[in-house]
Amino acid sequence: MKIVINKCFGGFSVNDNIVKMLNLESRYDLEDDRTNTKLIELIESGENVNGEFSDLAVVEIPDDATDYMINEYDGYENVLYVLDGKIKKV
Repeated sequence: MKIVINKCFGGFSVNDNIVKMLNLESRYDLEDDRTNTKLIELIESGENVNGEFSDLAVVEIPDDATDYMINEYDGYENVLYVLDGKIKKV
């Protein structure tokens, strides 16, 4: 499974061009939709999607992970997931 996270201190947001392109109401709308396929495709194609204080990246966890959560500190994020009963980190 692919998930979008922020890889810098600041916070998760997209720029105004992406807001228009994806018909969003605000630059923070995708914060609760981290597996949005359109956003993932844009990031992987090299499109600049970053908001003013973000550096969005796609990370991948195994499809058979039983659970995951986004761990955040001052806007910088990583993913914790459960696989075979063990907690792993991306």
